Amino acid sequence: MLIIAERINGMFTDVKRAIMDKDKKVIQDLAKKQTDAGASYLDVNVGTAAADQEGTIQWLVESIQETCSTPLCLDSQKPDVIAAGLKVLNAGNGGLLNSTPLNKKNDDEILDRFIEMATQAGPKVGVIALTMDKNGVPQDTDNRVAIAAEIVSKAMEKGFDTQRLFIDPIVLPVKVPNAQVQPTNILNAMDQIKYLCDPAPHMTVGLSNLSQGTNQRSLINRVFLAMAMSHGLDSAIADTFDEDLMNIVATSEMLMNKQIYSDSFLKVYAS
Repeated sequence: MLIIAERINGMFTDVKRAIMDKDKKVIQDLAKKQTDAGASYLDVNVGTAAADQEGTIQWLVESIQETCSTPLCLDSQKPDVIAAGLKVLNAGNGGLLNSTPLNKKNDDEILDRFIEMATQAGPKVGVIALTMDKNGVPQDTDNRVAIAAEIVSKAMEKGFDTQRLFIDPIVLPVKVPNAQVQPTNILNAMDQIKYLCDPAPHMTVGLSNLSQGTNQRSLINRVFLAMAMSHGLDSAIADTFDEDLMNIVATSEMLMNKQIYSDSFLKVYAS
């Protein structure tokens, strides 16, 4: 299970302040602590913390790479911001470009651009693609799967290894009216997405989106992650500082026979 650590994001107050003050130490400490907590990748998202998103993502990438070799996940739906981050990314460590829809009303070729940037960056850089198109986020299983199939087809047409492709079926806040059906729709979509090609694309979710606005955020995230792993989810943008969540990942992998049981399996997984 690949955990993409979520905390280097301008939506968080400490990160926003660090960006404004150009305080590298806050960013570097988060990078090191998330890595130590088990992160496979570090998400890097400027968000609305700076007007100059291109310059800021470069500052974030450079700050992190001064102290940490963990692969980075450049997170923006703006191709120009991703391209800026790629200019300073050490692609030899690996990386992900997050996130592109299939298409947008004002950019019919956005997925093509993300795939081309990843291809040029090198074989260790992948793409996270959303099951979303110019009509927005689908509300049912069938349309999620149909968009995922188009994404996979386009990647294959371009000779992009599907093992470098991560499909995100988009979790929606469960507290939103009429959204409680969505987790089941997502799980059903995952059951089909994993059979779209061989080898199958990875699947990921922005886990914390599910529990936005609820008063049981950690519990909701933990339970859904375990459920989704049993349906083929092998990656998530999540909170590595939630020790119980990380233990659930380790335990789920053991129970799914992906890790060998021992009395110290949690310590083995963490190491």
